[in-house]
Amino acid sequence: MINQTYEKLLSLKLHKMAEIYKEQCNSQAFKELSFDERLAFMVDEEVNDKYNNLVTGIQRRSKIKMMNATLEDIQYYPDRELDKELIMKLSTCSYIDDHINVIVIGATGSGKTYIVSALGNAACKKAKVVKYIRLPDLLFELDQARRNGKYKPKLRLYARAEVLIIDEFLLNPTTQEQQGDILELLELRYDSHTTIIASQFTPDGWHKNLGGGAIADAILDRIVTSSYTIHIKGDKSMRIQKRVNKKMPLWSNL
Repeated sequence: MINQTYEKLLSLKLHKMAEIYKEQCNSQAFKELSFDERLAFMVDEEVNDKYNNLVTGIQRRSKIKMMNATLEDIQYYPDRELDKELIMKLSTCSYIDDHINVIVIGATGSGKTYIVSALGNAACKKAKVVKYIRLPDLLFELDQARRNGKYKPKLRLYARAEVLIIDEFLLNPTTQEQQGDILELLELRYDSHTTIIASQFTPDGWHKNLGGGAIADAILDRIVTSSYTIHIKGDKSMRIQKRVNKKMPLWSNL
């Protein structure tokens, strides 16, 4: 009877429930619980297992650069002048449901990629579909897709993501074709999905690298109009700071 029930649970793809059921049958501690308590425990474990598998899959497919980055581990050094209240607000992920963008600006090594990765990981834990990509890679993929006759499907792939993280945004001047690609993507996402952008430049710098014309105006309008901005100040490189911290002996904090 035990084996039959176990196999039936497996056939229903209730793998965690099957595992817990077998464990319950072989444990005196579980036998002292009521049927409802044992059932509730099995159901909770199955739900948690499916949720964890879902989040793991979403995170793996997101290709977030820093999978271990968390908002809780962000360093609030005084010279960075980070808005902790805003970051804590973003940790709830309510901005995603409201389709608000996030712009993270800072110098090279300031920790921009860590922050956008942490935001992405937090979104994954809420079971939001997230995709991370550098702008140069995105533009290259769209160009290759255009040449292969697969431009629209590739565009839709990034347009449908609930959260699209674009790193290294507009660090260099763009061609008219690239400007058109950026506008097309942002138009498809406008007011329906959240875009998170990391860049060394403020929107004024983006405008210049977008040619400074009407297309540049249209692109900025679709990003900046509804967005939160995290501006990382200071000239301290977080990469150097992390290396220094790793080399510090334990007694250095005494």
